[in-house]
Amino acid sequence: MQETTSRIDLKIGKEKPILQRHHWIYSGAIASLQRSGSIASVFSSNGVQLGLALLNTPGQSIAAHMIAFGDESLEGALKNRLQSAFRMREKWFDPSKTNAYRLINAEGDGIPGVIIDSYAEVLVLQISHPGIEKIKDLLISLCIEICHPRAIIEKSTSKLREKGGMQESRGHLYGEEISEIEILENGIRYAVDFQEGQKTGFFLDQRESRSLIASLSKNRRVLNCFAYTGGFSIAALFGGATHVTSVEISKKCQHHLEKNLNINNLNGSHSFVCSDVFEYLKTSDWDYDIVILDPPAFAKKKGDIPQAFKAYKEMNQYAMSKMAPNSLLLACTCSYHVDEALFRNLLFRASLDAKRQVRIISSHRQAIDHPISIFHPESAYLKSFLLALA
Repeated sequence: MQETTSRIDLKIGKEKPILQRHHWIYSGAIASLQRSGSIASVFSSNGVQLGLALLNTPGQSIAAHMIAFGDESLEGALKNRLQSAFRMREKWFDPSKTNAYRLINAEGDGIPGVIIDSYAEVLVLQISHPGIEKIKDLLISLCIEICHPRAIIEKSTSKLREKGGMQESRGHLYGEEISEIEILENGIRYAVDFQEGQKTGFFLDQRESRSLIASLSKNRRVLNCFAYTGGFSIAALFGGATHVTSVEISKKCQHHLEKNLNINNLNGSHSFVCSDVFEYLKTSDWDYDIVILDPPAFAKKKGDIPQAFKAYKEMNQYAMSKMAPNSLLLACTCSYHVDEALFRNLLFRASLDAKRQVRIISSHRQAIDHPISIFHPESAYLKSFLLALA
């Protein structure tokens, strides 16, 4: 295990966020940093030890992330966080109906720089912090001790990792060598490809929204844009949709989507369109009762907000302008920098320009296994509105 050899001393008054259990230490809050290891003891200006922090790559605006508070040890903090997260998920999910969930949601579960998703007892690990990289062996051993997984796979490919000066890291870390697995979500079967799948393999954060779409789709025609491997498409068909059209620019997704159709015996009423979604919405003629717009993040950084605002607005405007009366639109964004108020505003502007009467039926955030720490609201990223068009 990495020894605690570095030290951070904070400026006067800068200990307040840490006393409130916020994880980020900005460089401007630091009076002095003695760097000789990846983990630092953190002290207030009057010498009170506040806990332990993972040091970031030099030059980052967030210089360190708190991993333990007060007199917690590193191993004790990791073990407590992992045990708490695992027990919580065990209570939430009946594995005979849903056996895939997020086990660790970074700061939301008290471990910055770590995502762990569990797919039918196969853990997929994503590390985005250089400090966690130094204690990866400890983290893996605790996962084995607490979770007893069939396998552990690493798929550390995030942009945050690149920003921290780390290379991608993929590979088998423990147990069975598994490249693909079949999972259950609310009784629906999905094939998850760990090699080709985006993120850790499947977008678990939209579980509740997929369930919502399934409940609304009986005897309705559904358009699923940015379909990926068909999560929403399969849920809609499972819920009784008369037809689903999946629009996805990546041709290779068609094979994975069709596999999901096959394992659920849902082949008869689906069509796949390989197209840019903006072009499809703008130029194609169609008539659907439910439209789903769940794009990738358009705002990767704060400077992207104006361009992202325009893209989200245009996309939703194109859809609204063609949707039938009494139809439903599920509008989503996973851009952290586009908050709920901004997203609601751009949907308001889209409805005005589309000259449509629009009502908000419900609003949503990421699924329950993607918690947001009340002390660290920055971990909120996914928002969606279910809209009814008159």
